[in-house]
Amino acid sequence: MASSKRPNKGVALRNKAAKTSLRRVAVNLVGLAYAVLCLAVLPVSTVEAAPRHGIAMHGEPLYHASFTHFSYVNPDAPVGGTARYGAIGTFDSFNPFIVRGTAATGLREYVFESLMARSYDEPFSLYGLLAESIDVPDDRSSVTFRLRAEAKFSDGVPVTVEDVIFSLEVLRDKGRPNYKSYFSKVLRIERPDARSVRFVLASEPDGSGPDRELPLILGLMPVLPKHIYAARTFDQSGYAMAVGSGRYTVQSFKPGGQVIYQRDASYWGRDLAANRGTGNFERLVFDYYSDTNASFEAFKAGLYDVRPEDDPGRWTTGFNFPAVKDGRVRQVSFETGLPSGMRGLVFNTRKLVFADRRVRVALTALFDFEWANKSLFHGVYERTQSYFDHSELSSHGRAADARERALLKPFPDAVSAPIMAHGYEAPRGDGTGQNRANRVKALQLLDAAGYEVRGGRVVARASGRPLDFEILVARPSDERLALVYKNMLHRAGIDVHVRSVDPSQYQGRLDAYDYDMIFFNWAGSLSPGNEQSFRWGSASADLPGSYNFAGVKDKAVDGMISALLAARTRGEFVSAVRALDRVLLSGNYVVPLYYAPAQWVALWDRLAYPDTTSLYGYRSDTWWMKTDKK
Repeated sequence: MASSKRPNKGVALRNKAAKTSLRRVAVNLVGLAYAVLCLAVLPVSTVEAAPRHGIAMHGEPLYHASFTHFSYVNPDAPVGGTARYGAIGTFDSFNPFIVRGTAATGLREYVFESLMARSYDEPFSLYGLLAESIDVPDDRSSVTFRLRAEAKFSDGVPVTVEDVIFSLEVLRDKGRPNYKSYFSKVLRIERPDARSVRFVLASEPDGSGPDRELPLILGLMPVLPKHIYAARTFDQSGYAMAVGSGRYTVQSFKPGGQVIYQRDASYWGRDLAANRGTGNFERLVFDYYSDTNASFEAFKAGLYDVRPEDDPGRWTTGFNFPAVKDGRVRQVSFETGLPSGMRGLVFNTRKLVFADRRVRVALTALFDFEWANKSLFHGVYERTQSYFDHSELSSHGRAADARERALLKPFPDAVSAPIMAHGYEAPRGDGTGQNRANRVKALQLLDAAGYEVRGGRVVARASGRPLDFEILVARPSDERLALVYKNMLHRAGIDVHVRSVDPSQYQGRLDAYDYDMIFFNWAGSLSPGNEQSFRWGSASADLPGSYNFAGVKDKAVDGMISALLAARTRGEFVSAVRALDRVLLSGNYVVPLYYAPAQWVALWDRLAYPDTTSLYGYRSDTWWMKTDKK
């Protein structure tokens, strides 16, 4: 088994050093975060708005204006070589900003830039990229960006204020629904001078003032060249060449099968502090494979360099091929400071079968995680107990504090008493796969919801209609677990159908909410914000293409999202996120599954990475090619 192999001495020392470095960074960050919080409680009147090099969601940015590079990069990394990556499925578009089509991997990250760049040393802080400065008043009622004079697109045309305004308007009007949700909050746009743009922000409908996260979201808005995209039908997919200001351009592609990015020799921003130590490869090649098995075989053959792994069976037993044994391929576990996120089987509550919460609780009780973890996953996973597990944002094991109780007071029925007292506790199976005790509880809940057992099948008492539904999947690993869950439910007399479709069809059905149950993983964040509205807000429930896959429409959820967006201090923010966590968990919108204790990555030894791992885990854009392997 790969997990039981002793790595060679060099690898062992490197991994030990990396872990020690990460712990040291984490300790320092805690101390810095405390200092920032202390500053954050000062009266806001003591802080005057002025152009700054960066901005933090709460408190002050970690890096001063004179910083030269982020801590998780190698500022002296050599440049050159070709890095190859594997992608699954296909693509039919070079526009990653619209619902229609499947965009090629890497476009947003490598071709298009934003006004500001994110630091992965901090929960949510931004530093100048296309913009040299940001100016935000204390109440965050507006945000002003001043563009760098040297910024230009890959075709040599300077980036202008008109490009920024065009980008906001076209993304708001024709882009993915989240852009409309965010950018519709811009009340008006002003031009203080030829290189500056000011967005004046509307107050929130609940009277809490402007959305305090929106200045940062605008800072991360992709900036598109107006002279290119104004002449195109923006909301149509296709292979019209992507043009941005990023460090890479699309060199060539094979429709649906391969895309190659070339480092732009005339890239304008290579010397910026936020960019130093990143974008070190001369070329990036993304090859597409039909499924994960084909992709794994290609990796074993050395056809691409980096493989993030999410299959514990493959991670623990599959990496036993010659290149691993002789050290040419390494397995590395990267620790992170991120919440684990929520991976779960999602109930589409738009469907009548899942409209009753008691049914959802019953179906959750019938999933035997303990058996699945032991039998399918080599016991490596942890059970998910919160939407923000593995972080201070989680409500698990914590009683609601006074701020949480005050936020939840207008919604007395939104959180169950046990979850208010100590957070959510996922049902524990007996590890046998039979789960008899939980089956009794589930049938009692179903009885209360109007179902009964007839002839060994659970049917609606009034109509005699069987309790059945479909699980939609697109990946073999999901199909395997869906079939296991199907068997668990079958023992209780519940019929389940598992339908596997190709990735394109799957995405289309997700966008239209055409499913009963799906697998989904909402990634964790140290600074959850407006994306929570897109995931759980009532306004997004009927919006095609949102991430509100469960169809949540709950005033308490909306209220907690508003509270976390309005929070001025880290303490207020943490309480609001925990309150949101409790409301979502009380709603039983998913069958919580599991999370891995670390990021699993296998890589060929021609690649190298920095000694320090970011708070968010590994960043492949900071890696480089070993000079003797080019």
